[in-house]
Amino acid sequence: MASVVGAYARALADVVVGSKLDPARVLQELHAVESLLAESDPLHRVLDNPSIPGDRKRAVLDGIAQRVGMSRQARNFIAVLTDHRRLPLFSDILKQVQQELNDRLGFADAEVSSARPLSDPEKQLLEAEITKLTGKRVRAHYEEDKSLLGGAVVKVGSTIYDGSVKGQLARIREQLVS
Repeated sequence: MASVVGAYARALADVVVGSKLDPARVLQELHAVESLLAESDPLHRVLDNPSIPGDRKRAVLDGIAQRVGMSRQARNFIAVLTDHRRLPLFSDILKQVQQELNDRLGFADAEVSSARPLSDPEKQLLEAEITKLTGKRVRAHYEEDKSLLGGAVVKVGSTIYDGSVKGQLARIREQLVS
């Protein structure tokens, strides 16, 4: 299944980059449709039902595209997923599209957990350090985690940078035990 998800994600990334579309806008449009599908079981059933003709599904999709203000490329992508019965994989494909676009455009998404809210200068300094480590421009998402006691934990992809007091105490404990 991963190869199917990857194939669709690469195809959409090719379209976005090749057509010089705004990746953030395309992703926003697709996330809006993902939300609609999650909220509306009847809509999901209509688009995923093989007994409903494709032209009727596309008419429903056109109505959604107008309502959401969706680009032609995003609408066509969803139509292809619907026609090829890949709608159940939509969320996985969307995650992979985001990763594919990040890789191609030189971005890294970072999840930052800190013991307290960070000030803007602290965020800028942290993002500059992450940029040095990854060699990519950073889009950071911040959250507060009181259990860290102090410092921060940064997750970029599958790599975790633990600069928290809690993490430092755990490392000291391991050194003392060994």
